[in-house]
Amino acid sequence: MEESPRRVRVIFAGATIADSKHTMLLREAKRLPVYYFPKTDVRMELMLPTSHTTHCPYKGTASYWTIRVGDRAAENAAWSYLTPPPECAGIKGYMAFDWGKMDKWLEEEEEIFVHPRDPYKRVDVLPSSRHVRVLVGGETAAETRRPRLLFETNHPTRYYIPREDVKMALLEPNATTTRCPYKGIASYWSVRIGDKLFPDLVWSYQEPIAECPGIKGLLCFFQERETVIYVDGEQVEAPKTNWSR
Repeated sequence: MEESPRRVRVIFAGATIADSKHTMLLREAKRLPVYYFPKTDVRMELMLPTSHTTHCPYKGTASYWTIRVGDRAAENAAWSYLTPPPECAGIKGYMAFDWGKMDKWLEEEEEIFVHPRDPYKRVDVLPSSRHVRVLVGGETAAETRRPRLLFETNHPTRYYIPREDVKMALLEPNATTTRCPYKGIASYWSVRIGDKLFPDLVWSYQEPIAECPGIKGLLCFFQERETVIYVDGEQVEAPKTNWSR
């Protein structure tokens, strides 16, 4: 655990239920980072204790609270370790919230998505002159010599391509969206080759967060799915799982 220098706020049902300049960021191996708030910075009058508990071999037993604001409630959406073991004593007196059950999270005045940003993770976008060719269903769907390569810690390299170098007639926009704490909100397209549709195969950040402007409006193809990507004539090995976009 380490103290975050950022002011962090949690919004639920129109109410700011936590607002702190002294949050602790908990980082555990193979888990997403979690913000813990001093209880003095949490509106405890909106928290209703429940009998629900969970156990962690490292942090001990967590007690839970339901959050109620007006006629809305989030069941067992807040937790705290009341008597953590000595090696995790720093977590005592702090409370965390179920990210997905909250309406909005803010770091300073910027909305953040999915989970806190890990200060030890990098996302770099570099212009490149590599020759990138994308095949879907055996047909070339995109080809460029001016891609932007996105390097994200512990993730596969992503190849972002200008629209002018994508066969946009093959793409069909849809309503799918995803969120990334490091890049923003992504919009999606499916690809149609003949009578076969490849759903949600392409995404783009139309308005990425301020820290990631280099991919704005560019298109990226899922190399984990039906896409085959060649870079300088060499086929890119497909990741074994769907990574975050």
